[in-house]
Amino acid sequence: MSTGRRTIFFERAELDRLLRFYGRMVAAGEWRDYAMDALPDRAVFSVYRRSSEAPLYQIEKRPENARKQGAWSVIAMGGQILKRGHDLARVLDVLEPRRMRVVGD
Repeated sequence: MSTGRRTIFFERAELDRLLRFYGRMVAAGEWRDYAMDALPDRAVFSVYRRSSEAPLYQIEKRPENARKQGAWSVIAMGGQILKRGHDLARVLDVLEPRRMRVVGD
């Protein structure tokens, strides 16, 4: 029975990219858990350091913003929008751990 209510979710390629990125961050020891939500206005992929905590980041897909600033956004724990855009890969770049190296004298 359909209620006529539409929910937003990730397409297969988007979900694949999110899960591959998540796997790399788990391997790096940064993240340990995730959750996905399909809501009427957006799809949310939340990542956690520990499952008992609030999400570190939320990666949102809001199709209504696709023609404006882009459907994708990365939101930090405090609600600050770290990056918005049209391309998921570019939006995820803001979460890439920066490689630091020691420079010898």
